[in-house]
Amino acid sequence: MNLNTLALVLCSAMPLAAAAATPAADSDSRVCGALVGAGQSPVAANSGFVLREGEPVDFVGGGKTVPGVLHVFHDGDVYRVYWQASGGHEPYVFANIGPHRLNLISTPPQGVPAHPGEPGAAMPVQQVESCPQL
Repeated sequence: MNLNTLALVLCSAMPLAAAAATPAADSDSRVCGALVGAGQSPVAANSGFVLREGEPVDFVGGGKTVPGVLHVFHDGDVYRVYWQASGGHEPYVFANIGPHRLNLISTPPQGVPAHPGEPGAAMPVQQVESCPQL
């Protein structure tokens, strides 16, 4: 698994130019939540998670914590990562908009399910700027 391929997938859904043109302070005001490793405090320094099928990841925002799970699909070396609320039916693809920032976009999975443990890349807490209604 090539991490450059993973980065390409995470960046492909949203252009980085828009994020780069926005001042950081304005960008911080758009954060509506975060994806954190399940059971970890959102303020803990090491509350990230691993990109792999079935990884428990919580969405923290709007004064509540929503437990969820990651689903990973691929087309060859291209991986797509989706977050889905536990008991929910709607998957949200990771759409990278900058370092440690993403949008969660509701969309059906594309590709075939990844093999267990793939791609296995560690991720820090991800700030979310496009939050689903949960």
